[in-house]
Amino acid sequence: MNAHTERLTIPGPSGPLECAIDRPEGVARGLVVIAHPHPLHGGTMDNKVAQTLARGFVQRGWRSVRFNFRGVGASAGAWDAGRGEVEDMLAVVAHHRESGEPLALAGFSFGAFVASHVAARVGHDQVERLVLVGPATSNFQVAPVPEHTLVIHGESDEVVPLAATLDWARPQHLPVVVVPGVGHFFHGQLTLLKNLVVRALA
Repeated sequence: MNAHTERLTIPGPSGPLECAIDRPEGVARGLVVIAHPHPLHGGTMDNKVAQTLARGFVQRGWRSVRFNFRGVGASAGAWDAGRGEVEDMLAVVAHHRESGEPLALAGFSFGAFVASHVAARVGHDQVERLVLVGPATSNFQVAPVPEHTLVIHGESDEVVPLAATLDWARPQHLPVVVVPGVGHFFHGQLTLLKNLVVRALA
């Protein structure tokens, strides 16, 4: 993400997992782990939306860890239709989280689906912040989430219809922040996306 991004590999359930760490100035408020979009459609931890999420959290004082799912970049293994990818994210959380440290989770598209299930596995009471951008509600079984979750979706999303995310959110009485005229990848609106995250983390 910048010259100060630290890249390393950690042990994962199917071999090494590649991570990128960005640190705020001073003492971190906590740890955020960010999941990238669909590995079979070019998704990596260097995806622009994933990086934008990291920037927003770092600006608010969080230590950010992005990582490549199994089979992506230097991460070992192969695509596992979401099951193994949840285990990957849990391994990243376990490796990087310091004892008692506040935890946040975030994800974009397929990564939002994974983050929703990781939040359920860790325990909603253990997740201080959960941010889902363009969650893949039309393609995967996104888990129910805590009421304080920030969900952001583009009005003109061409990959995941806005209606699918509203249908998922409605039974949970969960608000969705809709960005008018914006597609799935937030082209030209990444600064707005970052500002939405920064405001939510105030």
